[in-house]
Amino acid sequence: MTLTPALAAESHGESDRELVLLARGGDRSALSMLTVRHRRSAYLLALQLMGNPDDALDATQDALIKFCIHLERFDAERPLKPWLYSIVRNRCRDLLRRRRVRRAEPIDSDEDHWRPELVDESADPHADLERSRLRRRVWEALGELAPDHREILVLRDYQDLSYSEISDLLGVPQGTVMSRLHRARKYLANQLEPS
Repeated sequence: MTLTPALAAESHGESDRELVLLARGGDRSALSMLTVRHRRSAYLLALQLMGNPDDALDATQDALIKFCIHLERFDAERPLKPWLYSIVRNRCRDLLRRRRVRRAEPIDSDEDHWRPELVDESADPHADLERSRLRRRVWEALGELAPDHREILVLRDYQDLSYSEISDLLGVPQGTVMSRLHRARKYLANQLEPS
């Protein structure tokens, strides 16, 4: 079996940079691998920013299309994830602006709503119920945060970007990132304190 350059790169654990260069050279499987590799984290970011799985899926699809179309603009010497996240973030903002014009909805907190966290199958029902209640409270508190605080908290604590990467992504100084993150965490801690 003959491997395409992208499949060969993937089988050797090649980096995003190498896949980007292959994709720019016309290797469609490299482009496909990049989107498959990053679609879950892009969706989780969109879900955390949007709070609605359908809107998050729309934002992710649109962002991945833009990612593919504009891959030539990407500086292959930089990390790929912050650049992709900026595309996802901008698409989420566009959709949220549109949603504000049409309707206002809180973050869905139904028990049947898909959650990105993994569930421990061995957990007891009481612990599962407590975890579910805490998760709902966290989602509600996230939904109450100002958008600029929520996105920094999500990018740092859920997506694990560095302060420097967040600063570059949002175009704000690192000090602003740290102060907004501190305020967001403090707000969440206050909201989640037992009554």
